[in-house]
Parts: sequence; C-alpha cells; structure tokens
Amino acid sequence: MTDTPAFELPHCLMPADEILPLLEGKRERSQGRVMDPKAQVVAEFSRSVRVPGYFPPLPELRQQIRTLVQLLDTPAPELKRVEDIQVPGAEGPVNARVYADSDGPLPVLAFFHGGGWVQGDLESHHGLCAHFAKWSGAMVVAIDYRLAPETKFPGGLNDCIAAYGWLREHAAEIGGDPARVAVGGDSAGGNLSIAVSQQAAAAGQPVPDFQWLIYPATDFAMTAASHDEFIEGAIIPRDRVLWYRDQYLTQESDGKDVRASPLLTENLEGQPPALIQTAGFDPLRDEALAYANRLRDAGVHTTHHEYPGQIHGFMMLTRAIPEGLEAIREGADYARRHWGL
Repeated sequence: MTDTPAFELPHCLMPADEILPLLEGKRERSQGRVMDPKAQVVAEFSRSVRVPGYFPPLPELRQQIRTLVQLLDTPAPELKRVEDIQVPGAEGPVNARVYADSDGPLPVLAFFHGGGWVQGDLESHHGLCAHFAKWSGAMVVAIDYRLAPETKFPGGLNDCIAAYGWLREHAAEIGGDPARVAVGGDSAGGNLSIAVSQQAAAAGQPVPDFQWLIYPATDFAMTAASHDEFIEGAIIPRDRVLWYRDQYLTQESDGKDVRASPLLTENLEGQPPALIQTAGFDPLRDEALAYANRLRDAGVHTTHHEYPGQIHGFMMLTRAIPEGLEAIREGADYARRHWGL
C-alpha cells in the first residue's frame, strides 16, 4: 500500500471530487480492485485513530461504534412507525425495534446487527434498518440480542432463534404477517442470520422467506485468502477479528460448531434464497463468497453482488460513503421483488 495523506474526520465528509486530488497517485489497490476514494478516506481515518492490539473497556468500545455511525451515517428517514418493544429471547425478553412506513399486516425482516458479537445495538444500525423499511415497504424488527463476552456463544444466537420463532407465531400482534418472515444482518449479524436459517431447517420449522446477508462471517477458521490479503484491513484488521472471536467463543472447538461457522454445514438443500453483498476490500469477502457458492451448489437461488471498491461496514457509513445507500436499496428492492410489494 502506498503512503497516503493523514486524513481527519472532516475529510470523510468531503465530496469525492475534492478527495480525488488528495489521492492522486496514492489510490489503494489489491488484486485488480481499486478502493472507492470515499472509502479510502474512511479507511485511513480509522487506521489513524486505532491503536493496534489495544481494545478499550467495553462501555467505551460499544460507544465508539455508535459515535462513528452518528458522525458518518446518513440520518434515518422519517417513518410512520418506529417503536421499541420487547420480544422473547432464549432466557428472557430482549429489546427490539419495529420500523414500518405503512399499516399491516406487513412482511417482516428480522434484522440482526453486526459488531463482532460484541458491539452494535439498536442505535448503531438505526439508519440502515429505517432506510430498508422505507424503501422496501416491509416491516423491520431489529433484535438487540445479548452480546459477548457477558453472553458467550451460543447465547446471542439462541436469542435470535427465539425472536425469529416468536415472529413466525406472533408477528400479527405487532402488525406483521407471520407467514412472511425473512432474516438479515451485517457481518456478525449475517452469521446469525445464516445460523437461524440453518437451525430452523434442522428443527423442521419454517425457514425464513429469504436471507439478506451483508458481508457475513461464515467460518471461524479464517483461512479464506482475503483474510491474508487484508491483515491490516479497514475497520476489522486481523487483530480485531481475532479479538472478537476470543470474546464470542468459549473454546477453540466452538469455532468448528456449525452454529458458529455455518460454512461447515454439510447439507444446504432447502435453505432460503439469499442476497449476499460483499466488499472488495474486506477480510470477510472470500468466506462470504464461499457460502454463496455452497448455496448455489445446493440448488438454492443465490444472488451475490460484490461492491469491488468498498470496505467492511460501508453500509453503516453512508454519509461518508454514499454507495452504502445504493447497497441498502438493493436489499430493499430484493425484498420487494420477493414479497411482491
């Protein structure tokens, strides 16, 4: 990687045409891909404020993601309804948030946020969920599952399974249609969406209508080539990925459990259709692609779209990286087509 200028927060919000001269001759490239200039500024800014190997206390770490999104994401659109509720989790109620822009009964997307199973909450993904609800015409129910390390694997997953099951039985109570429920999530949330789908099938229960998988984590072995390609990757460099793993899993063998590494599941026949979106400069790129290929091989209708110039997390940073809004709209359009909205 070539040396680049020192970028600060205001640079992240500059228009692309003002950024390009600053990056002349210094564009980040890898495997024939060229990083989006807006993404490169965010990447450089994130590297400049990160201390390798240092992880702040959990309250500070969790506030960081909320602050980053507050500064760099597009404000959520106004909706007819945004309501905080509680739904059953595996060991008690968990918080959730309902997004809808019309009256029901509406098809429902159960959304599981990313953040390495350690960070993220209803606030960090508020804009993403609100935009999806606005553009799809569907209801979003964002699930605030329990986080690691306070709740180790599979506690958070079990909350997601319980919440999905509740929506299949009781969505009508909140204006949803229990016959039309899909799942979606980014990064760790994509991992949880896949696991919910697989566990529903294994239990003989209705699988989600589809799965919207945003740069999902699929394999804790982390042997995919993109992990080596982006050891110093933006947002989630290798040391952070390993730290997340250690917070979430209790022991190394947990990583071989298909509920943690769903790429290892042998039989994927009968899994729901999937839209899988990946970023070209993301350590998770190739393991997500591997899952897309596994689904296709199993006869599952799968749409994979790589955003070649993008970095991990770009769909939460849409004020700084406008292409993130295009990716959310792609997800919303996919849902509209599937549900005939």
